[in-house]
Amino acid sequence: MDNKSKKSLLPVKHRATHEFPRKSEGQLPSSYGSFLKDLKVRIRTVQLKAVLSVNSELILLYYDIGIAIMEKQQNEGWGNKTINRLSIDLYNSFPDMKGFSPRNLLYMKQFAEAYIGHSISQQAVAKLPWGHNVILIDKLDSTEQRLWYAQKTIEHGWSRAVLIHQIESG
Repeated sequence: MDNKSKKSLLPVKHRATHEFPRKSEGQLPSSYGSFLKDLKVRIRTVQLKAVLSVNSELILLYYDIGIAIMEKQQNEGWGNKTINRLSIDLYNSFPDMKGFSPRNLLYMKQFAEAYIGHSISQQAVAKLPWGHNVILIDKLDSTEQRLWYAQKTIEHGWSRAVLIHQIESG
C-alpha cells in the first residue's frame, strides 16, 4: 500500500471550523437562514444557562465554605493563621481554581453571616457573580438592602460598576 492509500484510511481530525463543500446560496432551501438563526439562538441560550448554573453552584459552594469557616471559628477558635493555611492548602489542591485567597475566604464567611437563616439557593444573590456579592457585602449593612439590590441587578443586568453607582446614589 502506498502512502497516499494509507492517508485515506486515517481518521479525519475535526477542526474548530469545518470546510464542507458549499452549495451556492441559491441552492439552499428558503427556510435555511431562519433555521440557522433559530439554532444559534438555542445554542447561545443553553450556553448562557450553563454558565449561570455553574455560577449558582459556585455561589452555593462559597456559602457552604463560609458557614464551615464561621462554625470552625466559633467552635474551635480558628484565627488568621489557620485561614492562611487553609488558603494555601486549597490552592495547592485546586491550582486551576481561583477564589481561595485568605481575603476571599473571609468574604465567604461574611457572605454566610449576611444570609444565615435564609435559603440561599432561593435568593437573587445565588444568581449573581461573586464580585457582585462582594460589593453587596462591602457596601450594604442590611440583608433586606442586599436582597433588593441583588434583585434589581438581575432585573436590569447591572455590571459591578453600575451596581456600585446605584448603591452610592441611592
